[in-house]
Amino acid sequence: MHKHQSITAALLAVLCASPAAHAADQAAASGQTIYRAGSQPSFAGPVANFDGKVRVDPLFPAGAQGSFSAAAVNFEPGARSAWHTHPAGQYLIVTNGTGWTQAEGGPVEELHAGDAVWCPPGVKHWHGATPTTAMSHIALTATRDGKNVEWLEKVSAQQYRR
Repeated sequence: MHKHQSITAALLAVLCASPAAHAADQAAASGQTIYRAGSQPSFAGPVANFDGKVRVDPLFPAGAQGSFSAAAVNFEPGARSAWHTHPAGQYLIVTNGTGWTQAEGGPVEELHAGDAVWCPPGVKHWHGATPTTAMSHIALTATRDGKNVEWLEKVSAQQYRR
């Protein structure tokens, strides 16, 4: 098993054991909550918040037992998020491909399968694929006062290419 496969397997084990939401099955004998793949519909990343082709696959929503949600996000080559912040922070776990991320004022950092990124609360940043390679990540996003993201302006072509 490759490094990124074992990280992904471990992450998925944690996600499957995570608590409560409407699209979950309760296993009576074990008490675990299972979030079935495809139980929540995929959607295209909104044009207001993303450039390029982005698909979001919700894994589980924030619930009474946990104040964070998860989604698998797939960026086609050249696709990226707009600048944004998270009021309670976000973890990204790269599961496939090569991507870039940047915190405001910092360098563009390259990401590879198996890498994990912590985006602290309030830090303005963006992330996405490189111009030539797709990238997928799992986003674990914390929620504060019912909010998990504040979307800002789009990343300019100049910012993206530097």
